[in-house]
Amino acid sequence: MSHRSLAVVILAAGQGTRMRSALPKVLHRIGGRTLIAHVLDAAAALGPEQVLAVVRHERDRVSAAILEHAPDTVIVDQDAVPGTGRAVEQALAALPDGFEGSVVVLSGDVPLIDSATLERLVRGHLEGGRAMTMLSAISDNPTGLGRILRDPSGAVVGIVEEKDADEAQRRITEINGGVYVFARRAVEAALAGIDTDNAQGEKYLTDAAARILAEGGAVEAVATDDPWIIAGVNDRVQLAEAGREMNARIVRAHQRAGVTVQDPATTWIDADVSIEPDAEILPGTYLQGATSIAAGAVIGPDTTLVDCEVGEGARIRRSEATLAVFAAGAEVGPFAYVRPGTELGEAGKIGAFVEVKNSRIGEGSKIPHLSYVGDTEIGRGTNVGAGTIVANYDGVQKHRTVVGDAVRIGSKNVLIAPVTIEDGTYTAAGTVVRKDVPSGSLALNVAPQRTIEGWVAEHRPGTSTAEAAERSKSAKDGGKQ
Repeated sequence: MSHRSLAVVILAAGQGTRMRSALPKVLHRIGGRTLIAHVLDAAAALGPEQVLAVVRHERDRVSAAILEHAPDTVIVDQDAVPGTGRAVEQALAALPDGFEGSVVVLSGDVPLIDSATLERLVRGHLEGGRAMTMLSAISDNPTGLGRILRDPSGAVVGIVEEKDADEAQRRITEINGGVYVFARRAVEAALAGIDTDNAQGEKYLTDAAARILAEGGAVEAVATDDPWIIAGVNDRVQLAEAGREMNARIVRAHQRAGVTVQDPATTWIDADVSIEPDAEILPGTYLQGATSIAAGAVIGPDTTLVDCEVGEGARIRRSEATLAVFAAGAEVGPFAYVRPGTELGEAGKIGAFVEVKNSRIGEGSKIPHLSYVGDTEIGRGTNVGAGTIVANYDGVQKHRTVVGDAVRIGSKNVLIAPVTIEDGTYTAAGTVVRKDVPSGSLALNVAPQRTIEGWVAEHRPGTSTAEAAERSKSAKDGGKQ
């Protein structure tokens, strides 16, 4: 199969009214990508000379999404004549005049189509010297779908849309998958003779089969044993079903590659996620975007990672992180919230109920619990005590805090940025650090405790606290007798 002899047309002009959505149908997402992005990827894997996308509804929005994912795609505008036949006709007109190869036609709302199936279809089309080859499937419930018509010998004689089918034709279980390979000149000639005189008033691409046969061209339908690869998405129910099926396939692929997934039913992994063998994914985990997981890492349960990098042997549990990097042996959670720009060094720790944003935490440094750290640089081997807050925002600007190596930040500290706490430093519990702290120092706020005896009885009489205080006082007084 020559790359120079192949073009791909993707149909993406429809409104998708059954989605009941302001978002164009092909821009809904499963597996971390838009529906049409999955189709674009399958098309690109064929190595075609050109990929063309036919658009109409929300033209600018759909085109922008297509070009963002596949910048070399040629955008073709469908005119007011409805139907897939007209869409392909206009795409053919956008091909170079000298292109004499094969044209693959795909739908932008069929996200599980895969390159291996397409390669087999194209190869069979070329080896068989056909003018048209289509993908079909046997369906127990063909309602709403076009049927493949065959003569008694089994040869394809046409395709009929359900709205135009008679009762006998509606009983046919071989359905049209909407995936085609055409010889360019054959389909071009066929479409020129097709009108819109049918139940839907559209120019059907499916009518090309009968036209090509009438001109002596060879037409074949190749049945797939995997109906999911031709499953279209027309409403939110089908969107969820396709998403669930795609996820199941992604999870199985990782399992077969050596990843332990304890509960596939509650584990969701996007198509662009990479996971090395011997990583372990626990129930309730969502791995999204371009997240990468190294060998030996354990993720979950109940964890969401978006565009994160997780090093070898790291452990992240019951936490959420976005655009963060966790080095080998790092530990996160439970109940940590890690925001973009965070880097946790080797064997570092972000513990329970800790929020970190746009900060670098050095090798072996720990923020064990109940803290907020933002816009901060922490060195190696430093410990941040419970309840510490980095006050990085002055109401107008964010400021940086720098904490050195082997620093011991006491519990309930507030570090008011911008401030630098140098290597080998201690801060006492309850300290508010407003000024830089030089190496080898102890920073503390000296404020003697003041106790006002009898305050509860005077200011909170009749409360449970006052009653407890009175009981305690009576017990002490009785003990002195």
